[in-house]
Amino acid sequence: MEHPENDSQYSGLSVNRGVAQPPIVNPYRVPRRRKPLPTASELVEGIVRGDVTTLSRAVTLVESLAPEHYALAQEVIEKCLPHSGNSRRIGITGVPGAGKSTSIDVFGLHVLKDGGKLAVLAIDPSSERTKGSILGDKTRMEKLSQHPNAFIRPSPSAGSLGGVARKTRETIVLCEAAGYNNIFVETVGVGQSETAVHSMVDFFLLIQIAGAGDELQGIKRGIMEMADGIVINKADGDNVGPAQLAQAQYRSALHLFPPTASGWSPEVLTYSGYYELGIPEVWDMIDRYFAFVKENGYFEAKRHEQARYWMYETIDEQLRKHFYDNPEIQRQLASCEADVYANRRSSFAAAAQVLATYFSQP
Repeated sequence: MEHPENDSQYSGLSVNRGVAQPPIVNPYRVPRRRKPLPTASELVEGIVRGDVTTLSRAVTLVESLAPEHYALAQEVIEKCLPHSGNSRRIGITGVPGAGKSTSIDVFGLHVLKDGGKLAVLAIDPSSERTKGSILGDKTRMEKLSQHPNAFIRPSPSAGSLGGVARKTRETIVLCEAAGYNNIFVETVGVGQSETAVHSMVDFFLLIQIAGAGDELQGIKRGIMEMADGIVINKADGDNVGPAQLAQAQYRSALHLFPPTASGWSPEVLTYSGYYELGIPEVWDMIDRYFAFVKENGYFEAKRHEQARYWMYETIDEQLRKHFYDNPEIQRQLASCEADVYANRRSSFAAAAQVLATYFSQP
């Protein structure tokens, strides 16, 4: 309907018709065609050449759950194996707030001063509700993220236990093939259950803070007895005294543990990641450890044991996947769930029936 104000009897008044509502989607947008997946040979060639973009794409394929990506990722890993194994793998763990990411920033810059390349595999916890991850560890590595010889890859834990992502070990192989001779694995920081990282690194560094029940925490088993070195962070200002007290308490507690398989006696040091105090001393400890275990042969023996461990872990993973992807098992699970909800059958009896169905299949 026309506006009455536009009638000739109302001189000097007019109402514009207005502007048509623009479309929500850009009409000039040209859809981009997704690039086809590169071949395994192309990926391996780019990785060995040190191309960061190709390395990142290969890591994405390794982490992917898509069936078509799995076969390609495994082929890439197999071809990269002859180029791997030439790095120092260091796992860095600690309670949340201990300063792991800030410490890695200064540790990494210290390592890169002597040349070489550094890859940081940061594991970020995934939400149990939304299944998403912030992947914000890189934001606390401001200086290291700008270094041309540093590669920082945050990955979601995606429900994996033990503080590391499901495909961290495969990512280590790819990074080593790309020429990174120092590998840092930063875990999510969940406490004493965070021991899976020990099965994929050469040196296990535990970062602690003062005033966290040190005399009690020091005698707890689990992550404490797996650590090859313990460092007390935030030893600066008024916190120097408490940090030194915590250092003494941890040293006393370590004497209660049985001897390590490597023969190495774990050391306890203090430092400040924020003020970059005591960093050379921490790295000197790590250098002494590698010299010690390479001389007595434990370094190679541990690498061999880790390879065996991950072979069985892969078998377990594939068996689980084959079980839950079975159509008959999926139908059986739906029926048994209904029986369990209705209290017609116990959880244990239902599980026994599902397993019996699986093992009875040809």
